[in-house]
Amino acid sequence: MPVLPGLHANLPRRAFLAGLGAVAVLQCSTSLTSVARADTAPAVAPAAPVATAFDFDWLTEDMRARSQTAAVPAAKVEGFFTDFTYDDYQAIQFNPERARWSGTDATFRLHAFHLGWLFAEPVTMFEVENGAAQPIVFTTDDFLYYDRIKDRVPLHEPLPGVAGFRLNAPLNRADLYDEVVAFLGASYFRALGRGNVYGLSTRGLAINTGLGQPEEFPRFSQFWIEKPVPFAREVTVYAALESASCTGAYRFVIRPGTNTEIDVTARLFFRNEVEQIGIAPLTSMFLFSEKNRAAFDDYRPNVHDSDGLGIRRHDGDEIWRPLNNPVRLTESWFTEESPQSFGLFQRDRDFDSFQDPAAHYELRPSLVVEPLGDWGRGAVRLVEIPTQLEVNDNIVAFWVPEAKPVPGQMLEYVYRLHWGMLPVDPMADIAFVQETRAGIGGVSGVENTAGDRKFVVDFAGGLLASLPGDAKVDAVVEISGGKILVQTLSKIDDVNVWRLVLDVMPDEGAVVEMGAHIAGFGRKLSENWLYQWVTA
Repeated sequence: MPVLPGLHANLPRRAFLAGLGAVAVLQCSTSLTSVARADTAPAVAPAAPVATAFDFDWLTEDMRARSQTAAVPAAKVEGFFTDFTYDDYQAIQFNPERARWSGTDATFRLHAFHLGWLFAEPVTMFEVENGAAQPIVFTTDDFLYYDRIKDRVPLHEPLPGVAGFRLNAPLNRADLYDEVVAFLGASYFRALGRGNVYGLSTRGLAINTGLGQPEEFPRFSQFWIEKPVPFAREVTVYAALESASCTGAYRFVIRPGTNTEIDVTARLFFRNEVEQIGIAPLTSMFLFSEKNRAAFDDYRPNVHDSDGLGIRRHDGDEIWRPLNNPVRLTESWFTEESPQSFGLFQRDRDFDSFQDPAAHYELRPSLVVEPLGDWGRGAVRLVEIPTQLEVNDNIVAFWVPEAKPVPGQMLEYVYRLHWGMLPVDPMADIAFVQETRAGIGGVSGVENTAGDRKFVVDFAGGLLASLPGDAKVDAVVEISGGKILVQTLSKIDDVNVWRLVLDVMPDEGAVVEMGAHIAGFGRKLSENWLYQWVTA
């Protein structure tokens, strides 16, 4: 089915995640069978917007002041779009000819997302130039309406706001304005590096996620965008964050490229105590891979946006935790002090590993959070939620500070987001975990009634790859909640990887935690493989 220029070839397949709230759903069209409505009524020029002084410190003080008053629930506006269904919403496209900064030497183009369907709370937007902000006004003239709704939309109707926006820039070709970043839904946003298609997302802040109590979903209610100067390589976006317990002033400096970088400054103010906050929360999907594929009758070998959580610790030591689709909701905590980075990765970049020409999971971006400054003590928390469908985001990871926020005080977090393919460093000294596989334990071809499980971990690259198969190296393995029945380490010369095989018997009713790395010649030769096996 043809897709209009500027729209995604595949609809990002996000749904609401039970217990975790709405996930950003990017607007596109899948069934545009008739032309857009032709305007016949004369347009009425809107009143000239009024400019006001603006900078990040002004926004900070404004959000501080808002935190000292009672929270005001977001108003759900009325209008012709309030009864839009999913199908109605897919029949709307922002008119690319109406993109802000078109016809200028600006490197960026601004498109808006329409109100309606899931998006009933208006977001207001402003353009900042020379320290002054003025409203960006949108009307129905800015959008193309197709099919079933084209005759239901009033002409030249001013809109009370938009659902969100996206920024386009020459990401993959100098002559095309590709989508780079999109903000849509609560405080969710996502971005692309060169050659990527949309996958995982992040958001401004997580409050009380997965704690057995209602989670709060702060939302970006207002955006200010600095008008890009000619040929600028970056653009700056500011946002006001609001929720029942918190307000925040955010600044995003966005630099598209092979790896798109977004520098984030978050200044947070809390009205009241909260149980837990999550800084730089990441949201992704993991359905199955080689270690749990038997549970899915699917022709594809793998289905996931991300396959592992990576952490670079303060001292440079590296952790790789393959993701799970567990039988029940589980969580893992990685206690750290001032980590260098953490993120969700898609390491597998081979089309043959996915065999999905529509979703192109091999092109989904990895996303790394690099703290700028000292974040102190805390933990990277990983939450994994069981799912049977790839439309559900079931992976969440974020930083939890050791100290809870104090109402009335400002918390500031500065970090850099790296979006892109982010391949492993081929010149790194240590080997990386290339793949984790799992299956029934014991000897192949013999019935296993004992209940043990086999885990196969392949390490590739680094100094380890150059060693012969008889080199004096050892697998350093730790386990809790079970015992190791068989452990072997050998080199597979044909593919130049070292393979660690573990047959593990769980303790009754226990969650098995495992860790392993390869060491030799007085040094660690691989990153740390960590894994959690939930038996029931």
